Amino acid sequence: MILKEFETKDEKVFLIRNLIEVRIPKSHYFKLAKKYPKEYIISYAEPKRILHHVTKRNLVYITKESGIPLLGHAAFGLIDRGTNLIQVRPITGCNLNCIFCSVDEGRKSRTRVTDYIVEPEYLIEEFRKIAEFKGDGVEAHIDGQGEPLLYPYMEELLEGLRRTKEVSVISIQTNGILLNEEKIDVFEKYMDRINLSLSTLDERKAEFIYGCKYPLKRVIEIAKMIAESKMDLLIAPVWLPGVNDEDIEKLIEFALEIGAGKRWPPLGIQKYIPYKYGRKPKVDVMSFREFYERLRKLEEEYGVKLILRPEDFGIEKRPRIPHPIKKGDVFKARIVADGRIRGEKIVVVKSRVVTVITNKDVGDYVRFQIVRDNDGIFLGVEV
Repeated sequence: MILKEFETKDEKVFLIRNLIEVRIPKSHYFKLAKKYPKEYIISYAEPKRILHHVTKRNLVYITKESGIPLLGHAAFGLIDRGTNLIQVRPITGCNLNCIFCSVDEGRKSRTRVTDYIVEPEYLIEEFRKIAEFKGDGVEAHIDGQGEPLLYPYMEELLEGLRRTKEVSVISIQTNGILLNEEKIDVFEKYMDRINLSLSTLDERKAEFIYGCKYPLKRVIEIAKMIAESKMDLLIAPVWLPGVNDEDIEKLIEFALEIGAGKRWPPLGIQKYIPYKYGRKPKVDVMSFREFYERLRKLEEEYGVKLILRPEDFGIEKRPRIPHPIKKGDVFKARIVADGRIRGEKIVVVKSRVVTVITNKDVGDYVRFQIVRDNDGIFLGVEV
């Protein structure tokens, strides 16, 4: 256990791996400390609060013993969208506050109230069940609602994924800020591709786009290091009309100059799309038709593939893990955890996580109807 400790006025605080804060009332902690070692107190003491060190939100630690499945939720666990790519989501929370964030992540979030972290052994065990079902040629894509490199057990996760016989590709989506030369040396033993979220090469624009002081020069150097490593680099900017139009061409030139795209396309330019619970900057929203027309012109100008298809990454359709829940079903279940946003709770039904819109408390029972079952991600409303 990589542990730091400090005190506030009222609490004894333990920081595990620079991410998990365990906060115990001082009066309670010092009584227990007379009898028990700190590791025991951290694990079993009540009352205590567990927080995400970056976002300062309540953190739910999901283990096999928790009884919370890893299929059914968009924010954590595993997502099967009916292909040979399995999304692996080990953690929520972000070290940036991007103005375009589709899930309103970061410390400035107005909607997110709960974070999640999944025990690596549990995540690997459940991933392998899906990989075996899918067959050979699986891609494990590590992403999430936030920055996946905040996950403090990343090397353990990568090692477990790499030892899964069906896995042929491991990739990750990251803003790159937490990378350094040492981590790149470690990651290239396991990982095949890093998708780097980089949307500008201008320092002023970077601070505006990312909503915080942004180390652009360092991220540029990180990009070069990835390109020079055994791993492939894909630069993935979000195109914000009226904000970073000029940067898109500069990023294309940069990606080609440093040697991104050794095995896969060097760029994955994304269209800004406003989402219901995401941030909505005051920018124009391109239609998909306009977006692809502009990409087509840039393809011709630079001689590089920018309109991407699943087959460019070896992604193909595969049978989905069977869904035991469908839209219209009605269930009654006990609430096991708080949901990602206010007014949401998490329940377990038929070995799946279901998000339920309800104001009831953790521990209560709720009756609900399934109103959405897209890609094995389930949403219910109280009835």
